[in-house]
Amino acid sequence: MKKHLLTLLFIIGLGLTQTFAQTGLTAGTAAPTFTAKDNTGKTLDLKALLKKHQAVVLMFYRGQWCPYCNKHLQQLQDSLQLLTAKNVYVIAVTPETTEAIGKTVAKTKASFSLIHDEGYKIMKDYKVDYVMDDAMVKQYKGYGIDLEANNGNTDHTLPVPATYIIDKKGKISYVHFDKDYRKRLAVSTILTKV
Repeated sequence: MKKHLLTLLFIIGLGLTQTFAQTGLTAGTAAPTFTAKDNTGKTLDLKALLKKHQAVVLMFYRGQWCPYCNKHLQQLQDSLQLLTAKNVYVIAVTPETTEAIGKTVAKTKASFSLIHDEGYKIMKDYKVDYVMDDAMVKQYKGYGIDLEANNGNTDHTLPVPATYIIDKKGKISYVHFDKDYRKRLAVSTILTKV
């Protein structure tokens, strides 16, 4: 079992060698606004959220099949009371379908807003989207990761799992953008930056 897990993580890690041009947005940039429905059917408008909250933490994740994403979402959930005590609203954006988001919630117990980014508008606006090459898609499929089923299309588009902290004025105050999907922004850092 351990050998299979290591093999799977190695294959998934091959995605690190893919070349993609996205660079993310930088701190000090105006956060692109958006309106979208979350997994509970609630309409989220970034401008309206910033009027009510001190900050918005906007993070991107690849899908319920990604153990690093699930771990990060669980960490956010475990610290959600600390974040909400600072009047912070947490949103996670993903290309996965509503059904797959349900699996993510079951795995992570996430009670914050999760958004299916149909058409990748939010991912594109925040410059985190990239398209996997066919060879990598085939390797993922060989290990039981079916992006087409998970995302409900044949685009093979995923986000760099970046995190943006957006302040009350609508500016990005802090960015974690690393093309190595294993590196995520620690909740302890988020708490010091909001």
